[in-house]
Amino acid sequence: MDDQQRLLHGLKKGDKKVFEEMYRLYYAPLCFYCLRYVGDMEESRELVQGLFLKLWVRKEELKINTSVKSYLYKSVHNYALNYLKQEQVRKKYKIDKEHLPKIMSENGLINLEEKELKLMIKNAILMLPEKRREIFELNRFEHMKYNQIAEHLSISVKTVETQMSKSLEFLRKVLKEYLPVLLMVSLSVWNLLY
Repeated sequence: MDDQQRLLHGLKKGDKKVFEEMYRLYYAPLCFYCLRYVGDMEESRELVQGLFLKLWVRKEELKINTSVKSYLYKSVHNYALNYLKQEQVRKKYKIDKEHLPKIMSENGLINLEEKELKLMIKNAILMLPEKRREIFELNRFEHMKYNQIAEHLSISVKTVETQMSKSLEFLRKVLKEYLPVLLMVSLSVWNLLY
């Protein structure tokens, strides 16, 4: 069994040592590879951390037909392209607030004030479990990166990643019927959920 097969086999079996070895081996090179696309090291790190989180969570479902290395680089490539597409969408839908009421009524959307939307988001955030809410607020309101939050709360970066993922999934579900309106009202409000 070659090294790549050993890594894949260990990952699928849930071997934490193999996963940590894979993380140590590929994390930094993948961050630099991702940086070539997104142009920001913090974003690169977060995308690569997201990939490793997804890799661990879905380890039993993995269907890798190439080497682990090829799979990781291709995945980072796809993550970076998706990130760039999301950035384009966010820029495309950035709307001047003074024109918003006209646009909203023309499209037949619910005419909600930004204050009302923020209140709905605040209430949804308050529904999160206390520790999860604290992690979410540190990231989205205090603009702390995952590694800063982990250090601040004396927890692992993986715990921060997991809690943020669960928070975002919950908020998207709770607020899903308002997402089109959120997109138009305020980019800063929209960015809380993505």
